[in-house]
Amino acid sequence: MVRKIIEIDEAKCNGCGQCVAACHEGVIALVNGKAKVIREFLCDGLGSCIPQCPQGAIRLVERPIAACPHTSLEAWPSWPVQLALVSPFTPFPENLVIAADCTAFVAPDFSTLLGGRRVLIACPKLDPPRGYAEKLTEILRRNTIASLEVLHMEVPCCFGLVRLVEEGIRISGKVLPLTITTLSIQGKVIRKVSGATRGEDPKESLPASRAQV
Repeated sequence: MVRKIIEIDEAKCNGCGQCVAACHEGVIALVNGKAKVIREFLCDGLGSCIPQCPQGAIRLVERPIAACPHTSLEAWPSWPVQLALVSPFTPFPENLVIAADCTAFVAPDFSTLLGGRRVLIACPKLDPPRGYAEKLTEILRRNTIASLEVLHMEVPCCFGLVRLVEEGIRISGKVLPLTITTLSIQGKVIRKVSGATRGEDPKESLPASRAQV
């Protein structure tokens, strides 16, 4: 398995620091007047820093995952948790939860709901949705996900997270068990729909008042 990652040509680097500001993942830092990759395992491989370099010192390369420090199939990082920040090339365990931001704060038993599983959080209303489905698609394609659960609030805007995950599954072409868990605004589980796979629409099992959002 390979992943894309940035590579910096120190001979070309003039130490302007524009790439550091452009990298939201904190992968790059200035060390002794030169840009350095200091957190290689956090690089999302999208290359947003590349057009910011006036010297053309940054490029994308492909490397086997085993060759990337701190990144291996045996190590499952639990951070970052935000879908916006996580690299699509990060290895994931078999069981994954995609949770709406609010669920962690309204559910007193949130850690119990996770059950030790890896979690990614996102807000379908406040987060910019562009690229989320593509990122989920890449995560699903590159990992053997045995189960996926969407944990969201009962409010209408939160159902966008369900549609986002369904779209990622559809594009990936994978068939996998999908559970959709809905929390009330008091943080209680009010509905759980399990067993949906690619090609099915779990929202059909929801009450019409909740599905039509």
